[in-house]
Amino acid sequence: MKSVGIICEYNPFHNGHLFHLNEVKKMFPDYTIVLVMSGNFTERGDVSIIDKWAKTDIALTYGVDLVIELPFVFASQSADLFSKGSIKILNALKVEYIVFGSETNDVKLLTELAETQLNNKKYDNLVKDYLNEGVNYPTALSKALLDLTGKKISKPNDILGITYIREILKLNSKIKPISIKRNNNYNCSELEDFMSSATSIRNALKNNDKITNQVPDYVFDFLNNNLHFIEDYFNLLKYNILINIDNLDKFQTVDEGIENRIKKYIINSKNLDELILKIKTKRYTYNKLNRMFTHIMCNFTKEEALEFKEIEYIRVLGFNIKGKNYLNFIKKDISIPLITNFSSIKNKMLDLEFRTTCVYAIILNEKDKIRLIESEYKNSPIIK
Repeated sequence: MKSVGIICEYNPFHNGHLFHLNEVKKMFPDYTIVLVMSGNFTERGDVSIIDKWAKTDIALTYGVDLVIELPFVFASQSADLFSKGSIKILNALKVEYIVFGSETNDVKLLTELAETQLNNKKYDNLVKDYLNEGVNYPTALSKALLDLTGKKISKPNDILGITYIREILKLNSKIKPISIKRNNNYNCSELEDFMSSATSIRNALKNNDKITNQVPDYVFDFLNNNLHFIEDYFNLLKYNILINIDNLDKFQTVDEGIENRIKKYIINSKNLDELILKIKTKRYTYNKLNRMFTHIMCNFTKEEALEFKEIEYIRVLGFNIKGKNYLNFIKKDISIPLITNFSSIKNKMLDLEFRTTCVYAIILNEKDKIRLIESEYKNSPIIK
């Protein structure tokens, strides 16, 4: 059996994701589609607007055959670690291709740049030099590659594509990267007629604007209640900062003295946006600060991050008959434990997943909170 991989967050699943998925089906009509998906927290330091079980249901409904969870340890981190975890899972699952969106749609160029990152000794030093000038990491990466190759890459999906390819090369994996042209603006905050960004859809939902033209019909039913917005967690975040005010640097991604700025502004900040805008610098982007605050909120420490450097299990969230058959076909060759329920193994990384789900559920009413927390250890994979 043959398979093709997708890495996505589906926050939420929209028409652009459906287009991408349908293109993958056209390219690989007989292949099993394997999705590695972040769960309740995302790479940008945000909460998922709907929970991972709802996202799994949607993915299976629209043609994904097998849904695998990317653990919080990798899902809530920068592009490098997000890609490392995702590619290692796809590689372990014997996926032959990965298809991702790209602004340039030039895999040859992205591969050349990934090879430069790996093989040119000047690259790391250039990135450090630019970081020392006060620019953020994506900009430092882009400037370093421009200096070394004369090729400019600055768009987010291209940068993510480079990190996917770099991880494939580092693993000496047989996975072949393929890109699909990304036409809409990843960060656009305004709704467009049909192909709108996830950012704009989340903003519209926050403002109670209609998004019926921007998401498939089945998705719309999941967006009527129990939506999660990062701003709703501010009281929890503020509490966790204040009780750890003298040792904030123990948390993952709290680096380089930024804890002093947090201490200075936390008490008088009334919401997350206000806090971020007061702390934000050239080097500390909105997303980087969001990520940092998510780690503080979830009590995710640097000590834990050092302990969890590799994928320790592959957790199946859902599948259809094609996905089930594929798992049966490859499971004897998988070296990483494959689990379908929480009690399959005793694992600290999995325990952290439970802890973050408890945090994610805290804004819900009591009934829904209990349901979501219990789903972490009671749910079996969704079958469609």
